[in-house]
Amino acid sequence: MRRITDIKELKRKAIALRRDILGMLEKAGSGHTGGSLSTVEILMSLYYSRMNVDPQNPDWRGRDKFVLSKGHGCPALYAVLADLGFFPRKELWTLRKLGSRLQGHPQRGLPGVEISCGSLGQGLSVAAGFAFGDRMDGVKARVYCLMGDGETNEGQVWEAAMTAAHYKLDNLCGIIDYNRLQIDGLCCEVMDPGDYRKKWEDFGWYTVEADGHEFEALDRAFKEVQAVKDRPQIVIAHTVKGKGVSFIENKVEWHGIAPKKEELEKALAELDRQEAALKERMS
Repeated sequence: MRRITDIKELKRKAIALRRDILGMLEKAGSGHTGGSLSTVEILMSLYYSRMNVDPQNPDWRGRDKFVLSKGHGCPALYAVLADLGFFPRKELWTLRKLGSRLQGHPQRGLPGVEISCGSLGQGLSVAAGFAFGDRMDGVKARVYCLMGDGETNEGQVWEAAMTAAHYKLDNLCGIIDYNRLQIDGLCCEVMDPGDYRKKWEDFGWYTVEADGHEFEALDRAFKEVQAVKDRPQIVIAHTVKGKGVSFIENKVEWHGIAPKKEELEKALAELDRQEAALKERMS
């Protein structure tokens, strides 16, 4: 699979993926907009620059694995998988339709999806199991798990964190979409995590923070953690919920709603302006 390292190309593709995310959500009439838009650069950094996967043979034994623990953010994952050729792009417009392979949370059976996710707090346990299994089988692959910051209110996350540290699963990397908002409001008001970095460090994880919308920063973070031995790693990616569309950014009400037609047109016009400005800067 072709790696993309050119920042200009990555930024153009990020705009295109946001168009797809908004388009499929509007067509579905439901879904989670804010938390899908916030993860675009994270997913791109993994799939276009880091992970060893094959869209033509998605289940080969030596592949890296990705678990979307915050399953409601699946429109972003679907957009990336379709762009890479795991399934036809035309399927994006079947999101949440009866009989579609693209449900409101990812499910096994769709190429590129490792595990059915959606019940928050469970993904890190699954990812730790994958990592432990690969190590037992002598498979030199990495496992990545993307979680929401609000999701870490779930106790199972910390049980999995203790397990991964105890077994020194250095082939496991967690990523937090740290946008500071969850369905009921600000994370610090719903359940204050305190010193988030120190918390993960105290659980025995090698911890890195990065700007979750800057490809260079994410690349440095993933390179750094890949070199770590005898410890699982966590990348705390500082993001903006609804990133890329000004009237959606940092708005908690966009957690679980889809854009209407007029809102989609307004958002696409804004993305068009961003693309034009990017071309001008890069020319």
